Amino acid sequence: VQLAESGGGSVQAGGSLRLACVTSGLTISRYCMAWFRRNPGEEREQVAEICNGGSPKYSDSVTGRFTISQDNAKSTLYLQMNNVKPEDTATYYCAARWFLSGQPNYWGQGTQVTVSS
Repeated sequence: VQLAESGGGSVQAGGSLRLACVTSGLTISRYCMAWFRRNPGEEREQVAEICNGGSPKYSDSVTGRFTISQDNAKSTLYLQMNNVKPEDTATYYCAARWFLSGQPNYWGQGTQVTVSS
């Protein structure tokens, strides 16, 4: 199983980015797929999750600005980030969790997002 994120980079506050997570070796429709973010020395934060194409869940910090989606045919998970803020700066990871698992079973390597004011 492999998860590979892309789309990170540097953006000014108020701008947009679209992250992608291409997967192989699993069927994403059979997992809960999520985006996490983390800065060095800080706790990991789950920012969005979608399970089997159901209603997405978002953290309060990104609700109304970020949108998680998936393309099952492409085995790809996306995170559309709009109106980004400097506090969105972090390394973003995608993760796959089996429905009955409490924690993700698989992780990507991460992609860096840096938002300047």
